[in-house]
Amino acid sequence: MVSPLSGSREDVELVQIESKNLSLILKGKPYHERYEGLKKYRVMDFHDLMQFSVNGDNIESIKVYDVNQNCFVEDTAVRPIFFENGAYQLIVISKQDKELTFYHEHPLLRQAIAPVRVGHQTMLMGNLQFQNEVGFTTFEIKEEGKVLLEVTLEIFPSKLDYKKDYQKLLEEVNEEIYNLAYHFIRKTYLGAKLKLEGNPSRAEFYRLLSYHFKQFLQSITRIERQPHHQLRKTHEKARGDQLGKLDSVSRNYLKKHANVFVEVEKGIPIGKRRLMPTSGLRMKKKLTYDTNENRYIKWTMERLIYKLKDLLKTVQKQNNRFKKNMDTVLVEKIKWMISQLQTKRRLPFWRDIGKLDRSVMSLVLQMEPSYREAFKIYLTVSKGLVLQGKIYQLSLKDVATLYEYWTFLKLGQILGKSYKLISQDVVQVNREGLFVNLEANRTAKREYLHPVTKEKITLIYQKREAGLPTVNQKPDTMLSIEKKGKTYTFNYIFDAKYRVDYALDGSYYQNYYQSPGPMEDDINTMHRYRDSIVAENNGPYERTAFGAYVLFPWFDEVTYQNHHFYQSINKVNIGALPFLPNANVLVERFIQRLVDKGPEELQQEGILPQGTIEEWESSIEEPVLLGLVSTKKDYEQFIRDKYYFISVENLKRGWQKAKYVALYVKKGLLPEHGVLVYGEISNVKPGENKDIIFEINVWINLSKPIKPVRYGIANSFITTLEKLKEASELPELFMKSKEEVAVWKMVRRVSDQIKSHKPLNELRH
Repeated sequence: MVSPLSGSREDVELVQIESKNLSLILKGKPYHERYEGLKKYRVMDFHDLMQFSVNGDNIESIKVYDVNQNCFVEDTAVRPIFFENGAYQLIVISKQDKELTFYHEHPLLRQAIAPVRVGHQTMLMGNLQFQNEVGFTTFEIKEEGKVLLEVTLEIFPSKLDYKKDYQKLLEEVNEEIYNLAYHFIRKTYLGAKLKLEGNPSRAEFYRLLSYHFKQFLQSITRIERQPHHQLRKTHEKARGDQLGKLDSVSRNYLKKHANVFVEVEKGIPIGKRRLMPTSGLRMKKKLTYDTNENRYIKWTMERLIYKLKDLLKTVQKQNNRFKKNMDTVLVEKIKWMISQLQTKRRLPFWRDIGKLDRSVMSLVLQMEPSYREAFKIYLTVSKGLVLQGKIYQLSLKDVATLYEYWTFLKLGQILGKSYKLISQDVVQVNREGLFVNLEANRTAKREYLHPVTKEKITLIYQKREAGLPTVNQKPDTMLSIEKKGKTYTFNYIFDAKYRVDYALDGSYYQNYYQSPGPMEDDINTMHRYRDSIVAENNGPYERTAFGAYVLFPWFDEVTYQNHHFYQSINKVNIGALPFLPNANVLVERFIQRLVDKGPEELQQEGILPQGTIEEWESSIEEPVLLGLVSTKKDYEQFIRDKYYFISVENLKRGWQKAKYVALYVKKGLLPEHGVLVYGEISNVKPGENKDIIFEINVWINLSKPIKPVRYGIANSFITTLEKLKEASELPELFMKSKEEVAVWKMVRRVSDQIKSHKPLNELRH
């Protein structure tokens, strides 16, 4: 057996079809280097099989290229030979010298194949190209409007496991959008009481209903097996001796029909007489399925039949108007859906269900699985839910766009596990229905709230960063995290790149990085994003993006943790993370860490220009003398006359280096207490009774008072100007290291019940 990669790497004939009417040939490369690279890292005996089918009249032979045997075989169940981003030459020759035409649903493919005259013979020729598009694709060869041949190919992705990753990707995007839309509809319905009869376009309605039709029928069948029912009271005429316990209806009947009473010996004493009714109304409880919920479901079937008939009429009318050949497949499918619904509606169960005569707001429709599913589908197709750009399309799927959508929605889903969703504009509503706001040049946003710290977390799709000093930027997804005590957000970029370098044997990537990973160009793009997204804040420009990461389609999370571009995240906050439906542990863990870390830790992970730390350390360690103010009179005098005095014996060691004085006001002296003001020392001189007087240039109010936590100060102590400006609580001024401050702020983010234990000579009650 010949290896599929050992033969020629030039184009070869992949498909040969012979019929009585024509010959068809498809040429191209029977492999994809990236796909073979992907297979290298999978289980070695795992083989995908391609689905390939041909339908037509008078077919004589069908041959498909088998890459395992390096030759043609008549078995169509072979390994994949058609791939995304591939170009395949199509040649069709008529054996009866008739003019042939090519048809495909996609206009670009339809235009790519055209008749070519060679001598006295006309043939169809052109290239079929599938750019980031996978799945099934069908084309037809026609003669005078009649379909001679229908060929269905299966296009495989080169960077994903088609049977696992791609289909799971598609399912998760649809499910997330579907759930978001239903949540949105439900809130609108119950909250604003809107009448949910949207008016989607007929094309939207057809695509949506086609996608959900079988699911809708299955939910109707489950309802028929286990329908919602009620015990309904009825009343029937009965003899007087058969009347039992009377309800209000029975009693009212007797009150209005006094003539039915007769006098008997053992009757009911009424006044001086004993009476019994000869007849009356007897209450009877009967099981019924004619409930409002079942009436609603029957009504949805009738509405869908009406809409389908309207669609069928429109299709037939347009074909007659523009003199087009009738699209029989479309017409037959619409007729089939109408027939299926009419068959359901004619069943004895539904015949006994009455007409809907009121609006229905029932927990059964929202909670019981079968009713809930039918309810959701009807609302979806009626309101015109459309994912602008690919998700509900019938045929080809753009995998790169799909992967980009999926990354944003999956990141939102990960955040939704731990944090409360407070707003989203992914699903929007307008007059014509619900629309999904995920497309090029549009921004979508989802906001979450941390349940403990109440900090806001925002996930933004395609946030446009304009007004930059160089070039505007628009990353795929930006995660913005608010932190207590900070006026700015911590921003992190996640960019979906549907590209993988498989580190093929002998390649530069394999020699340098040893294992598959992201493309180097994509890592360079992350550097560009972080360095170019800046803001001006009363001085030099500052980076607003703290980190940037490539998300790429790879499955082996364990091995990848040794990769150069994973380890670079901890070093410079730039790197890459594998992200697929079955490989999202590293991303989930990383996001959890970003959200839960304190602002000080995140700040320390940033990259600074060389020499910045030394410059900061030399400029910010400015000592401050914090002094106690014991009386209101003293405070008013200090503020008015711009000075502060304190006994020498109450001064702490190192007071001579102080450049500033800050005042701590005891509780009860003023409406506010704690550290309120500070000022720069202009002069120091001795006072009376061993006092030291500090003359102040001007007193400056702190943006907010620094409050004590259980304890104040005894007399004085030394802190720094940096701590004074950053602190919000007194214990922060005592702390000697940044690590202590970081720990304190971390625990204060989640609780106000924190005790501070300090030496008694520094603290007092």
